[in-house]
Amino acid sequence: MGKYFGTDGFRGEANKNLTADHAYKIGRYLGWYYQHKEDNERCRVVIGKDTRRSSYMFEYALVAGLTASGADVYLLHVTTTPSVSYVTRTESFDCGIMISASHNPYYDNGIKLLNANGEKMDEETILKIEDYLDGKCEEVPYAEKENIGCTVDHSAGRNRYIGYLISLATRSYKDKKVGLDCANGSSWMIAKSVFDALGAKTYVINNQPDGVNINTNCGSTHIEGLQKFVVENGLDVGFAFDGDADRCLCVDENGNLVDGDAIMYIYGCYLKERGKLFGNKVVTTVMSNFGLYKAFDAVGIDYEKTAVGDKYVYENMVQNGYRLGGEQSGHIIFKKYATTGDGILTAIKMMEVMLEKKKTLSELASPFKVYPQVLKNIRVTDKREAQDDSDVQAAVKEVADALGTDGRILVRESGTEPVVRVMVEAGDLETCQKYVDKVIQVIKDKGYQA
Repeated sequence: MGKYFGTDGFRGEANKNLTADHAYKIGRYLGWYYQHKEDNERCRVVIGKDTRRSSYMFEYALVAGLTASGADVYLLHVTTTPSVSYVTRTESFDCGIMISASHNPYYDNGIKLLNANGEKMDEETILKIEDYLDGKCEEVPYAEKENIGCTVDHSAGRNRYIGYLISLATRSYKDKKVGLDCANGSSWMIAKSVFDALGAKTYVINNQPDGVNINTNCGSTHIEGLQKFVVENGLDVGFAFDGDADRCLCVDENGNLVDGDAIMYIYGCYLKERGKLFGNKVVTTVMSNFGLYKAFDAVGIDYEKTAVGDKYVYENMVQNGYRLGGEQSGHIIFKKYATTGDGILTAIKMMEVMLEKKKTLSELASPFKVYPQVLKNIRVTDKREAQDDSDVQAAVKEVADALGTDGRILVRESGTEPVVRVMVEAGDLETCQKYVDKVIQVIKDKGYQA
């Protein structure tokens, strides 16, 4: 990770550690960097944004920087991260930009950069951008006269993405009652359009964004709202998205959570049964539950474990040709169909399994038993120092030794926030809670809490 860009873009509180000036400079550099010097064609960049109030500010700042450097900018307006990825890779754009802080509160925002294949931008290019932000390289020239870039309304690109999603469904959703929690974010119009077109009886909550209510007590980070909604309305299934709709969590007909691990189990088994699980492997992260691995072992599916971040999951999938991977949080990558996590695509794939196998979501998920887990975050002054502190490390080792083969502890830093995450899995919640609190108390005692 660089100085500004983490595992999922440049993220921070709007106009504090991520400012309009940052966005302008990023645009200036990208517009110059992607110039077609040999054939003299214009650089083309596509931009999408979520519903945060600050997203408009960052959009205009990026546009100003890009056009000042000679790039033409195509605006998708409010849309999802996976739609920007899709449009970038299918319409030959030089790069794509999504303005979003994903599941973070409304006052945060982020700038996600995608390469021409719709994948997260490579570290080498990111470091060049960071050097430019820090004034470590020469100022890039301004475009002049007819070489100044322009902006283009590209709502048609978003509509093509909607059509693409609809085309992936294998059966009609007629008579299926489906609940959608759009988190007052990017999916607020797109998701309903897709499910309505496929014939579902669609019930939607949290689809009235006002700029400050994105992710507020709703969406995939607050699944309890959808759980209650599904039960009260007698729905067949519910899907909850985050702010930029690159992740999805499910709720079965009984109101039970079906998280990213369970989604990977359900679709992994579905692929294996059809002989389409390449390498007989699913790519997970170190945060996946013990229960997932036990369930995979029971059906003879192998797995990889990467560092946390869908970026690392995708890299592993590309290197090895695997088709399915993801995170417990709901970032699921179906590599045959997308180069990034896609919440609405995930919902479509869960509907596919339900309809093809003629089973409820609870029946499909029943063999997967979740191992008790407690995860707590602590905001710290310095992630690396807190994690590497000798006393903290000693406490972690003591917990690991006490758990032995009956559980595990994982301490890691967030890739997007000044946070250290402490997670324990064990035979019961009381044990998990005790050991998580023990390590967090050491972090506090050493003065790292922010």
